[in-house]
Amino acid sequence: MARDSLYFWIDSVKRSPEGIVVKKLQKGFTLIELMIVVAIIGILAAVAVPMYLDYSVRTQVAHGLNLAAGAKAAVTEYYQDQGAFPGDNATAGIEAAGNITGKYITQVQVTAGGLIVVTYGNDVNTKMLGATLTLTPADNQGSVQWACTGDAVLVAKWLPPACRP
Repeated sequence: MARDSLYFWIDSVKRSPEGIVVKKLQKGFTLIELMIVVAIIGILAAVAVPMYLDYSVRTQVAHGLNLAAGAKAAVTEYYQDQGAFPGDNATAGIEAAGNITGKYITQVQVTAGGLIVVTYGNDVNTKMLGATLTLTPADNQGSVQWACTGDAVLVAKWLPPACRP
């Protein structure tokens, strides 16, 4: 062990013309070290960008679900009062579908049977432009239970956990 460290010490020093022992100093990084760092950063970026895309799309889908909360409450209230689900926004007592909009939502529409259809548009990610999220009510012994499904554009990994199969 001591012998190895002695060779290292001998390799790292040199003698000046006056005979003084001077230790060599390494300055900066070698090209290969810099290339390794750049490669590692590239690999991390290749993994992080798709994950961030999924995160931002899931946030936009959740925005639509939150915007539909008012319609869910109106449909539930109508059902509790009338014993049947409303067939449109006016019957449910809410604004017209085109008036319920958000940053990522073009409309929230109540359709036959109390279904609520959230349509994505405006500033939404281009991968989900025109996608719809459908909330379906069901009578659960006097209370209303909601199920949600996405269309072909809204893949399962983008849906909120409550909507995933």
